[in-house]
Amino acid sequence: MGVHVVKVPDIGEGIAQVELVAWHVKPGDTIAEDQALADVMTDKATVEIPSPVAGQVVGLGGEVGQVLAVGSELIRIDPASPAARGTQVPATAQPKAPAVVPPAQAGLAAAPQRASTGAGAHQRPIASPAVRARAWELGVDLAAVPASGPAGRILRSDLEAYAARTSAAPAAARAAPHAHGTREIKIVGLRRMIAQRMQESKRRIPHYTYVEEVDVTELEALRAQLNRKWAAVRGHLTLLPFLVQAIAQSVREYPQINARFDDQAGVLTQFDAVHVGIATQTDSGLMVPVLRDAHTRDLWGNAAEVARLAQAARSGKATREELSGSTITITSLGRLGGIVSTPVINHPEVAIVGVNRITVRPVIVEGTVAARQLMNLSSSFDHRVVDGAYAAAFVQDVRSLLQHPATLFIP
Repeated sequence: MGVHVVKVPDIGEGIAQVELVAWHVKPGDTIAEDQALADVMTDKATVEIPSPVAGQVVGLGGEVGQVLAVGSELIRIDPASPAARGTQVPATAQPKAPAVVPPAQAGLAAAPQRASTGAGAHQRPIASPAVRARAWELGVDLAAVPASGPAGRILRSDLEAYAARTSAAPAAARAAPHAHGTREIKIVGLRRMIAQRMQESKRRIPHYTYVEEVDVTELEALRAQLNRKWAAVRGHLTLLPFLVQAIAQSVREYPQINARFDDQAGVLTQFDAVHVGIATQTDSGLMVPVLRDAHTRDLWGNAAEVARLAQAARSGKATREELSGSTITITSLGRLGGIVSTPVINHPEVAIVGVNRITVRPVIVEGTVAARQLMNLSSSFDHRVVDGAYAAAFVQDVRSLLQHPATLFIP
């Protein structure tokens, strides 16, 4: 029997090429049938490629970060090698079909590779995508980390404790005043996809940013009152569902804002339904789960759905449908929101609303100086299809609704 060549599989949906984001084996490794060979990433999912045969790895078809065409050579395996003849197929072998992982789990791309040694080398350490990404940052091989979680799962506390115990640099070296280390970090997987999307958005879209100050004193008073009365029963309200409510009402008057622009076809599609993208920071990078049909829910309904989506994104369980189809996006850094920001539009949308932090400042109200709670909305628009005056009018409408929160409840 000759060398078996494993090719990049046809994943479907018209995918012509994939990015190689992780190797799970190296040349010389003895592998079992169905053992995980590599992770490849499309623009929609990460796919784990299993081995169709047992044998010894004799060659790899690419490096991490390389883009491979479907049908090109991925790896070469020698089924007849002496080391492979005694290979046993494990009882818990992975399925032969490529395993599709939600896009949020692209952090696996950055996990350090485990050396295959011994009979149990095919068993990958069990850990979440966030833990794998953190292990990569620390330069730690997860295979060496003692696990304390259920079923041998490596917890983040396990990883941090191991890293603290095995720090390679002695204290004296770390304290050396003239030590200047460098690190080269290859941008692959989800981080690379984010970079490409940001570059594409800035390259294709002429951004117009408009910043407006909003007095949220009355809104914050109402939010506090609602939370005192209903938090235990309906859940806690943050500022976000009020902003969602205001945007959902305003786009009825300014439909060009709730839209997606196909610049190649020259077609602007306006939407009656409001599907709000919620920019969410995760350990694997920035993700945008979608709050669908935001205009149909009340404050608590949207708050609960936002919390669910954020948790799904951060745990790597968000589905493909939950990460696509938004018509306008909200981005916020909470207390880190700063005074002003210039958010990048989530292409092919035409608008993004950025929330800056709330500060208490003295303001003259009816001739009297009073302490008021103020925040800025920093919003960006696609200037090809949204004129500056139109964008400003939209933001002013949102501002008015937030400053007079009773109007949020008027149909």
